[in-house]
Amino acid sequence: MVHFISGPITPTRHVRLIVLDRDGVINYDSEQFIKSPDEWRPVPGSLEAIARLNHAGFRVVVATNQSGLGRGLFDMATLIAIHEKMHKALALAGGRIDAVFYCPHTADSNCACRKPKAGMLEEIGRRFGVDLTGVPCVGDGVRDLLAAEAIQAQPILVLTGKGEKTLREGNFPRNTVIFPDLAFVATALLAEE
Repeated sequence: MVHFISGPITPTRHVRLIVLDRDGVINYDSEQFIKSPDEWRPVPGSLEAIARLNHAGFRVVVATNQSGLGRGLFDMATLIAIHEKMHKALALAGGRIDAVFYCPHTADSNCACRKPKAGMLEEIGRRFGVDLTGVPCVGDGVRDLLAAEAIQAQPILVLTGKGEKTLREGNFPRNTVIFPDLAFVATALLAEE
């Protein structure tokens, strides 16, 4: 089951949507997981990139594996507090995230929502009432890119977080577009207008 934290969502067929992984794309990642609000630190330029996308009419949605919940490394109240810090930091930068979808399960749970499976992205499509074909899905790991490929979204690799390691290892979809960071993604998307 996919879990999400959000305000009200008004489904529409004309939504301009972008889906972002959280750790390694918006904020710095950690091998020990992001377990508290103090550990959540934005990647330079990421908040401003989200604000620019918002101002251009994009709805920004986060899709994140959060197996730290399933492992007992943090609880739901802590995850909410981490996301509150993210939302406040974004508001100060003039941006917002419209919804946060997360999978709390561990890798051995065989759930349908944990990336690289596409369940979380499929749920985003249902909730927003859009076909995700061609929708930009930004991640720093191969799981993010494979989930995007599974629903025919546009996989975008950023080289922040695990991105450089992902690039070196390869094994990601052939149609993956690669950018240094989220700021470059925003610039490229906005240049297409």
